[in-house]
Amino acid sequence: MTMVDPGTDVSPTPQAGPAAPAVVRRGRGPRPPRAPRQPRPAPQGAGAVIGTASTMLTLVSVWAVLQLLVLGGLAHDRTQSLLYSDFRVQLAETTAPLGPRIPVGDPVAIMTIPALGVEEVVVEGTASGDLLAGPGHQRGTPLPGQRGFSVVMARAATYGAPFADLGKLRRGDDIEVLTSQGRKVLDVIGVRREGDPVPAFPDPAAAVITLVSAEGEGPLSALTPDTTVYVDAVTSEAFPTPAGYGGAAPAAEQPLARDSSAMPLLALWLALLVGLSVLVVLARQRWSAGLVWIVAGPVAIALAWQSTDTAMRLMPNLL
Repeated sequence: MTMVDPGTDVSPTPQAGPAAPAVVRRGRGPRPPRAPRQPRPAPQGAGAVIGTASTMLTLVSVWAVLQLLVLGGLAHDRTQSLLYSDFRVQLAETTAPLGPRIPVGDPVAIMTIPALGVEEVVVEGTASGDLLAGPGHQRGTPLPGQRGFSVVMARAATYGAPFADLGKLRRGDDIEVLTSQGRKVLDVIGVRREGDPVPAFPDPAAAVITLVSAEGEGPLSALTPDTTVYVDAVTSEAFPTPAGYGGAAPAAEQPLARDSSAMPLLALWLALLVGLSVLVVLARQRWSAGLVWIVAGPVAIALAWQSTDTAMRLMPNLL
């Protein structure tokens, strides 16, 4: 019989169970690098030509409409400001033109129509390109305020539209002109349309001025003129008229006339636009579209501006 020492612990030894699985924490390793994004292939062949041509056509068309309706007015205001400064200097230095041989485009008078809120510098010439700057004096007629019959035309809808409300003038309204000879105030005697009888002016010493613009009908009447409106004004105290006036104005300077001589210049601007389109197609083969249009965009806008101004000369001068 085995004796047990009283100081010995005889409690049963617990059996060790299965070992708990060790938790192994693994750190996140570096993500595998993404495959580099392949650059979008540049358009080739017919797709490149069609895409670039469509972009160029859209750019030119939008710019032309914007220039016709908005930017043309801003260009007119800037041109008028320059003409006004130039003409005031000429008046102060007594070098303002007296007639009859005045270079086309030169300022000849300042016209004020209080009833319409109009104050414009009148330039020599009434062709479509001349009227982009403002009202034009028809060559062959005396300057406003001189003895005889003077004719001044201006646009009704575009490039500032100085005579947009010409038909609203009434008998007795004033038209004031300032020329190298001084200031004259003429009284409106009436408004007439194409086909109406021309009033008689029995006083041979009077100064008569006829303002001419266009009118139309329908929702786009301003851009589709189909008739001419005239306003006649007179004063019995006229300035002397230098010798040499007379003769008919060129066909391109008649009311609602078009200047066909602008066709070669328009063809040049359009050819430059086509050439720019070709250069854009070639550049797209090597550089991104954004970079190409950053460089080509301003050039395209400049060519579109010149093309629109030239195209306006092929349209009716009173538009």
